[in-house]
Amino acid sequence: MTDIRTVTDEELIDLAELFKVFGDSTRIRILFSLFDKEKNVSEICGEINMNQSAVSHQLKILKTSKLVKSRRDGKAVYYSLDDDHVKTIIAMGKDHILEKD
Repeated sequence: MTDIRTVTDEELIDLAELFKVFGDSTRIRILFSLFDKEKNVSEICGEINMNQSAVSHQLKILKTSKLVKSRRDGKAVYYSLDDDHVKTIIAMGKDHILEKD
């Protein structure tokens, strides 16, 4: 676990930027869609009921933020969560909002 007293200003800025990415419900829906298996854009669009342009735009942001990765299979591109840390962040966030006083 990181000791907050040793976090640099640059790390704090990077962390704030990461949390901004989680600040969009469409991106969260896409991440949840990828929890169990990789999918192509069409599959994600069908699951979250959004058009391809909107989903592709959000996937680009998620990929730039290293939250999803992609692999090409012929003409198809498949997306998956970048690593288990992404699942942990989302699961902990969900646990937090579901906590009772």
